[in-house]
Amino acid sequence: MLNGFKDFILRGNVISMAIGLAVGAAFTAVVTGFSNAFITPLIGLATRGTGDFSKAHYTVDGVDFPYGLFVSAAIAFLITAAVLYFCVVVPMAKVQNRFAKDEAPDIKAALRDCPRCFSEIPAVASRCGYCTSEVQPDPEALALAKLPAQQH
Repeated sequence: MLNGFKDFILRGNVISMAIGLAVGAAFTAVVTGFSNAFITPLIGLATRGTGDFSKAHYTVDGVDFPYGLFVSAAIAFLITAAVLYFCVVVPMAKVQNRFAKDEAPDIKAALRDCPRCFSEIPAVASRCGYCTSEVQPDPEALALAKLPAQQH
């Protein structure tokens, strides 16, 4: 039983996840520090307030509502989301698009049914692989695969 647990812990994806969580926690601390050190004072300058939301609160019937903690956390979240989007998501999408354009389309991905035996065959096929009946290739699939139209 302990050997199974050891194998589970030492798998690459578990270790990668643990490293990702540690880096994510450190990144969150950096973004929170940046938000508290620079963004909150800038908001304070713009609104002519103190800019320190962490101490902002109001009291109703003796119950304290520290809404400033939420405002600070929301600002940190927005900064984190913006940094992740513009520094990770957008560049990765550009890299994926660059590699996706170089790939040839998979001509077997588009499927259709054979009109004789109703088996699934590629849309560019001119003969069924199951019943060997001649079939008319799909013109759209031929164009996508950059194949010439076939004459019967």
